[in-house]
Order: sequence, then structure tokens, then C-alpha cells
Amino acid sequence: MSDHILGDRQKALEESFFAKKNAKLLEKMTAERRVGDAREALAKISGIKNDAVLDQLSALGIEADTWAAISLVPLVEVAWADGKIDEGERNAVLSAADANGIVVGSESHSLLENWLSEHPKGQLLEAWESFIVGLCAELDPRERDSLRDQVIGSARMVADATGGFLGLGNKTSTVEEAVLTRLAKAFES
Repeated sequence: MSDHILGDRQKALEESFFAKKNAKLLEKMTAERRVGDAREALAKISGIKNDAVLDQLSALGIEADTWAAISLVPLVEVAWADGKIDEGERNAVLSAADANGIVVGSESHSLLENWLSEHPKGQLLEAWESFIVGLCAELDPRERDSLRDQVIGSARMVADATGGFLGLGNKTSTVEEAVLTRLAKAFES
């Protein structure tokens, strides 16, 4: 009878051991899937295709929602450069948001609408600059340049959305160019 009790206990112990081991493996697999899903979502919303940049951003805890806000700050600042946002600039920012997967009705979209309705002033740009300086310290030069080119390219599209005389000539105003220069400098710090 004691063999039966010991056998039952041994079996229970083994099952407990394997259950814990399976739970740990399942937890690890779930975490890896979450990381993969988060990385994929970040790639989709950011448009970044460089795996090293995506890995670095993910390692720093930057997720798709975070990126959505981060990526739109330069566009909003360029749109507000002359103190007002016209229809073309607004449409360019909203189009970029849509292309980045920011859905109408989402928190990110509501935040963006607020920024387009009322200029968030210098605090937002200063916070973005601080974030970019810290982020660039973690990236190698090639990754940093890739990120800078993408961000400044998107901001320039907003600057070029209106301006010029009868749609001709230099569409980027002097104040917009100054904001673009300031944005680019954040990547050099």
C-alpha cells in the first residue's frame, strides 16, 4: 500500500513539476509572441523596415501607440509654424496619421485632433526633442539617420502641402523651414 501512496505522490510531483515547466514555457512563448506582435505593430505604424531600429525601439519600450504620438509631433509643429493650420496642412497631417494606422475615434486620433485644433505650444516640441535625443543616443549612426530621414521627410510633406504662389515656387515658408531645421538638430545631439 505504501508503494501505491508513494507512486501516487511521485506521479503528482512529476505532474506538478511538468505543469510548472509547461506554464513557464507557455509564459515565455506568450511573451515572445507579444514582443513579436508589438514589433510588427510598431513596424506597421511607423513604416520603419530596418529590423535593427525596430528591435532597438522595442527594447526601449516604444510601442505602436507611443510611436503614433511621437511621429506626429513634428508634423503638427510644422503645420503650426506660421501660427495657423490651413486645410492643406491639416489634411496632410491627417493623411499621414491614417497611413500610420491611426484610426478615427482612437485615443491617438483624438489627441491629434486636439493638437490640430489648439497649438500645444513649445512643451510638446521640447518633450519630443528630449525623447529623440535620448533615443538617438541608443541608436547607431545608420539607424539614427534612417529615423531622421523618415521623420523629416514626413514633416516636409506637411510643409509642402500649401504655399507658393498659385501652387508654384517654394512651398515651404521660412518659419516652416526653421521648424524643420530645429527638428533635424534633435537627431544630431
